[in-house]
Amino acid sequence: MNSKSILAIVVAFLVLASTAYLAYVYVFPPKKPVVLRVITRHGYDILDVAKAAFMSSDVVKKYNVKDVQWLSVDPSEWIDIIKTSASKEGQEIDVAWGGGPTLFDLLATNGLLSPLEGGEISSVVKQIPDTLSGAPMKRYDSKGNLIWVAAAISSFGFTVNLNYLSKAKLPVPQTWIDLANETYASTLPVPSVGVADATVSTSNTRIFEIILQRYGWEKGWEILTLIGANSVIYDESGLVRDAVIRGDIGVGNTIDFYGYTAQLENPTLCRYIIPKDGSIVNGDPIALLASSKNKEAATAFIAWVLSAEGQKIWLDNRTNRLPANPAVFDTPEGKKRSDLKASYEDTVASLSINFSDDLALSYEQAVMWFYYSTITKPHSQLQETWGKLAKARLSGKISQKDFSALVDELTNPLKLKFVDPADGVEKVFTQEYAQSISQRVFSDLDYRKALINAWSNAALSRYSNVASELEKIVGK
Repeated sequence: MNSKSILAIVVAFLVLASTAYLAYVYVFPPKKPVVLRVITRHGYDILDVAKAAFMSSDVVKKYNVKDVQWLSVDPSEWIDIIKTSASKEGQEIDVAWGGGPTLFDLLATNGLLSPLEGGEISSVVKQIPDTLSGAPMKRYDSKGNLIWVAAAISSFGFTVNLNYLSKAKLPVPQTWIDLANETYASTLPVPSVGVADATVSTSNTRIFEIILQRYGWEKGWEILTLIGANSVIYDESGLVRDAVIRGDIGVGNTIDFYGYTAQLENPTLCRYIIPKDGSIVNGDPIALLASSKNKEAATAFIAWVLSAEGQKIWLDNRTNRLPANPAVFDTPEGKKRSDLKASYEDTVASLSINFSDDLALSYEQAVMWFYYSTITKPHSQLQETWGKLAKARLSGKISQKDFSALVDELTNPLKLKFVDPADGVEKVFTQEYAQSISQRVFSDLDYRKALINAWSNAALSRYSNVASELEKIVGK
């Protein structure tokens, strides 16, 4: 065979191979690399562990996932950011993860969630309980479509530094109402308690809602106001945990896994306590967003997070979260975390109050911004007035009757009169009023700003009046 014949055969083979390849690519086009974008309330202690585990999983290869990008955003900004992302090619957000049921119910109300469906997700969801201690672990829309699933569970309580409390001669608190006691004001102006502001912390907002539903509107706001007065108010819930670990404060409101982390880091100093007057078991959701352009890969990511393999991220000593899928405790890694399994069993068996997600959602935005306006923003004036009042009681300079009357003036939401900027009519902050304005507080920025001014000015006037009344009783 001559060289020309050989060349012709080679050319013919290359043409045939190219044609076959093009036909294959046409029928089975290669998957484009996928970048998943996840909006989240989780801290990077969790996200770093999750990304490393997920990117080494088989899911990444199967769905050609190139990267996972985290968008750690304040809850008040989620809806605007998700809606804006949907209109920008390549910037669409695929998954929402972490932040609590009411935040995800708000996403659902705004039509931002897609049904979770398909073989992988349907199979793994069966491993997640429908409810735990009466709390839903799954949410369905009006058509019966599954729209979010709990990826972890949580309780809410406080983390204490035993060394700090001992040195300050303060008791170890056992109930929410303990933290509102004048005993914890004895160290003021140096606070011994820590909380996070409601507008930046979904976990502390949940704690505030637990207290409101456990004790009722008026008594609940008394407790919230006095705990705030006894506290340093931090910009992040993680900072509360860190302050307890360092011993800057003796007790801080925290979600459970912050407490477990503190216990692991300082087992002789720190302890997490579920309050005896009640907490709740919360399912912390994950969901597929309607804005996703990568629904197949995004759903596979969600299924991985819910699987026993993905749930191992909660077992890491840097995270210490309670899993939603108890099957993880049957894995070799799970069997090494008998402490976390014991905490899971204690949490499921703990005293849970009769808590309504629907009620919490109905007033949540109003509660968040009222807290900010009357407790966080005028905090120095509140703390100064409360410190004087508490110390007057502790020293016996004021009777219990007069003390209780001034506490009521200081904290009762039905005695805080202000003018609603929407209609110019004087109002008080009842639960019904909070429900009636909550959606507008969320959506109308100008109204919210005007209301914040009205509330904070009324609060400042109230604290000044209580200080003046106290002076009349005990003198300057």
